[in-house]
Amino acid sequence: MTLRYLHTMVRVKDLETSMAFYSLLGLRETRRMDSEEGRFSLIFMAPAGQEECPVELTYNWDGDDKLPDDSRHFGHLAYSVDNIYEMCAHLKANGVTINRPPRDGRMAFVRSPDNISIELLQAGEPLNPAEPWVSMENTGSW
Repeated sequence: MTLRYLHTMVRVKDLETSMAFYSLLGLRETRRMDSEEGRFSLIFMAPAGQEECPVELTYNWDGDDKLPDDSRHFGHLAYSVDNIYEMCAHLKANGVTINRPPRDGRMAFVRSPDNISIELLQAGEPLNPAEPWVSMENTGSW
């Protein structure tokens, strides 16, 4: 028996806001399915060259009151980045809260507009600890 990873699905309240957030991480829309009958859209987003490992954004056209206020129970999505400090600075400059700063030069957490935890991991060896990250406190939960 063969098992093959397909995707991770998250439900989103505001499709455009969520797509803009994942675009900040470097993901691009790779596939879309709109169901008039079901009144939903499925948007698959992945980094260039990694289309086989997408996140599926599920958007219900008529709203979704069943989304919890805190999606921590979901777990998290994880992405490696070439330079965790540059990625966190980029996200912060675009209004994203760095919930767990990369004080160790290795790991950070942010939240999507739908409260999904996103883990960012430094590819390879951790970077040397650097400011402003070393002194930055955690914000909220991650």
